Amino acid sequence: MSVVKGRNYRHLTAFILLVLAQKEMHGGAIHSTLCETLPNFNTDTGAVYRCLQELESDKAVESVWNTSEPGPAKKIYNITPLGWEELDKWEEDIRHRLGNLQYFLTTYKNLKKDKKT
Repeated sequence: MSVVKGRNYRHLTAFILLVLAQKEMHGGAIHSTLCETLPNFNTDTGAVYRCLQELESDKAVESVWNTSEPGPAKKIYNITPLGWEELDKWEEDIRHRLGNLQYFLTTYKNLKKDKKT
């Protein structure tokens, strides 16, 4: 079985909340920030907007329309107190997963070393 493809969205919610915890911004800017800061981020903007809609529906983010700048109006998102609670849950989840992944990497490294000797 090959490595599973198409799971780029698994932690998208966590990363969007993390970005919004730093600064409010519109969806395109969120996508750009993720592309610039995450080395292996290759999720399309549509997935970001779908995730934002779900977060807004769940009251984890809220938005306002910015019509004060030239060009089309932009929907500006910011994290809510409920969003901060969700971000706390994501931090705990990722910390646990990171421990499991570190175990995998250490064990695999040792197995490869043993196989070569």
